[in-house]
Amino acid sequence: MTIDNCGRTVTFTQAPRRVVLLNGASVAEVESMIALGVQGAIVANSQTYGVSDDPTMVARIKAIPTGGVKLNKNFEVPREQVLAQSPDLVISTWAGGFDDKIGSITRDELGKTGINSFVTPSNCANGATSPRPEDTQTYAKRSVESSFDLLTQLGLIFDVQGRAAQVVQEARAALAALPSPATERKRVLAAYPSMGSAMGLAVPAVFGGGIFDDIITRAGGVNAFGGLSDQQLGAINVEALAAANVDVLVIGLYQPDDDAEKFAEQLFAQFPQWPASKTKTYTSVSDSFYLGPLNAIAVKRISDGVRAAG
Repeated sequence: MTIDNCGRTVTFTQAPRRVVLLNGASVAEVESMIALGVQGAIVANSQTYGVSDDPTMVARIKAIPTGGVKLNKNFEVPREQVLAQSPDLVISTWAGGFDDKIGSITRDELGKTGINSFVTPSNCANGATSPRPEDTQTYAKRSVESSFDLLTQLGLIFDVQGRAAQVVQEARAALAALPSPATERKRVLAAYPSMGSAMGLAVPAVFGGGIFDDIITRAGGVNAFGGLSDQQLGAINVEALAAANVDVLVIGLYQPDDDAEKFAEQLFAQFPQWPASKTKTYTSVSDSFYLGPLNAIAVKRISDGVRAAG
C-alpha cells in the first residue's frame, strides 16, 4: 500500500509491527492507535498527558512500552534512541519532529535505512522548512475533521480500515445527536490555568484558532479569542481577559491534580464582570479538546455549558 504523506510517497508491504511515537507535546497519535486497537505495535511511546476525558485512557497509555527513551532538552526523542528501537515506522505529530536541528532523526535518514515515517496529515506544514501550499492551507484549517482524517490514515496503515470507519462513524453520530445551536451563540473562553503557570504566564493559556474554534462552534458557541495566531494568543494578558465578554468558561485540565471547580472560582473572582462569573457557568475538558479521537466529548461538554448559559 502506498500513501502520500506531506508530499512524500510512503509504501507499506505489511502493517507496521515496531512503531516509535515521537513526542511533539501530543497524545493524538497514541490515543488514536488505542482507539483503533493497534497500540500493541508500539515499541516506544513518548506521548503522555496524565489526565483524560476518557476515564480509561491514562492507564491505557501508561501500559504502552516507552522503550526506555529519554527526551532531550528539546523534548524530543534523540535520533540514536529512535534507531536503537529497530522500528519499521516512526510517527511524529508535526513535521518539525523530524528536524535534525532539535536532535531528531530526519525522514531522509530513516528512509535510507528502510524505516518508514509518518506525520499527522493536518500538521505537515507545522515545522516544515518549505511546506506545500496545500499543507499550509490544511494546517490553517485544522478541525474535528482533521482528527477523523488521522484515524482514517492510521486505519489504512495498520490495515484496520473497518475499525477506523466505525470509530469515526460513532463520533459523527455522537455529534449529530447534540441539540442544534441556538441562533444567538454564547461567547466561550477556553483557558488552561496550570498550563499557563507552567509556561510562566501570568494568566491561563488561552486556546483559539483551528480545531479549538471548530469544537466551540460545533458546540453552539463562538470562541472569545477565536481566529488568533499562536503568537497573538501567547500575548493575551490580564487586561485582555478583563475586556472579554465571556458567557461560558471552559477550564482546561493539564495536570492530574488540576481542580476545575477551584480554577473556575478563582477566575470568576478575578473577572466578576464576565456574564459567566455572574451565572457561575463553566465546564471542563482535557485531552478531548485537542486533535485526537475524543473530540466529540469536548463538543458535548461545551454544548452543555452553552445551553446552561441560556
